[in-house]
Amino acid sequence: MAVSAVAILSMGALAACAGDGADSADGTTTLTFWHNGTAEPILSIWQDAVDEYEKANPDITIDVVPIQNEDLETKIPLALSSDSPPDIYFSRGGGQLATQVQSGQVADISEFTSDWLGDLGTATENWAVDGVQYGVPYTSQVVGFWYRTDLFEQAGITGAPTTMTELHDAVDKLKAAGIAPIAVGGKDRWPDAFYYNTFAVRECDEDTLKKGLAEADLSDECFTKAGQDVIDFIATEPFQEGFNGTPAQQGAGSSAGLVANGQAAMELQGTWDKSVMQGLTDTDLDPLLGWFPFPAVEGGDGDPSATLGGGDGFACTQEHAEECADFLEFLSNDDIQTKLVESEVVAIPVKEAAAATISDPVMKSVYDFNTDAAYVTTYFDVALPTGAGSALNDAVANLFAGQGTADSVAEAVKAAK
Repeated sequence: MAVSAVAILSMGALAACAGDGADSADGTTTLTFWHNGTAEPILSIWQDAVDEYEKANPDITIDVVPIQNEDLETKIPLALSSDSPPDIYFSRGGGQLATQVQSGQVADISEFTSDWLGDLGTATENWAVDGVQYGVPYTSQVVGFWYRTDLFEQAGITGAPTTMTELHDAVDKLKAAGIAPIAVGGKDRWPDAFYYNTFAVRECDEDTLKKGLAEADLSDECFTKAGQDVIDFIATEPFQEGFNGTPAQQGAGSSAGLVANGQAAMELQGTWDKSVMQGLTDTDLDPLLGWFPFPAVEGGDGDPSATLGGGDGFACTQEHAEECADFLEFLSNDDIQTKLVESEVVAIPVKEAAAATISDPVMKSVYDFNTDAAYVTTYFDVALPTGAGSALNDAVANLFAGQGTADSVAEAVKAAK
């Protein structure tokens, strides 16, 4: 769920590229590297990192294959079921990675990362399955509302909402001012799921959340309340026209593009969204964007300082596991982490040294919120096994389309187990 643009290669081309990781007659090893950074600035950051790594390691060649974010959801499982998966591939960890491990293609890199993994903190735990390290994160993330401060001012909103009552009031004021209150990329489904997930974080206590996700069982009443919260919120008509057909991050007409170009006031998204929005407009967004966490839900059992989040990273496949792990160590160095922060692609780096370079006050507020959060619950579609996570996203998308009941999401997850 990070930066995206137009897919660069067709499925046929990807199939050809995936098998390129090999040892050549001259002793050079070629690795294939799949990432989702198809837009600037992260596209160049990864390419520059590869160029630097190849210069320092002349026996290694890395074929870089940027792939549009949503396309990875189908391309990675297909590649892992083939004889030629990529050597290094984008991964969000969690139950999604645990499902991929079952393919037998994902490499145990514990041996190759043990000397340096501790430098990345507890974020690495989400890339371990049953105590075995299969991947490495480069950033942590939280979900909140990015908003246009100028449009809030135009509508007479004097402060960021902290409760659902205040959010409803902000929506009403924006509509009265002729401004679309909230943009959502319903076409891609996962942005819809952020609403169900965050309502559940507010309605459920931590133990219930952990147990429900670990067991893929969302039958507790608090998850039903979250489903009803979604239905009730949609009924207030807070979203732009045609929201179910709007993509999340692709082009000026996407939900990110609508906020970037002042056609909607806010969007519930991850920490990467500012860099995505900046790539979709010629307007300097630095003085125009603010951020606030998902508001408290009156009567909910969840800690209002808790949040939904996750992270981005990479995993390795079997053939060149040691070389892959060495490259991931390189990507984790302070210099690259700092470049990610300075480009505002990353708000929450996994290296403390890079965090010290955060200068933008809004990005700093995101980082501080994550630091002070009572806990971070992983995106449900990532925390759950792949099939259950996909079923959850589909069921929430159905709620946004006016179909289903408060129990529909839990029922869909149960059926997919």
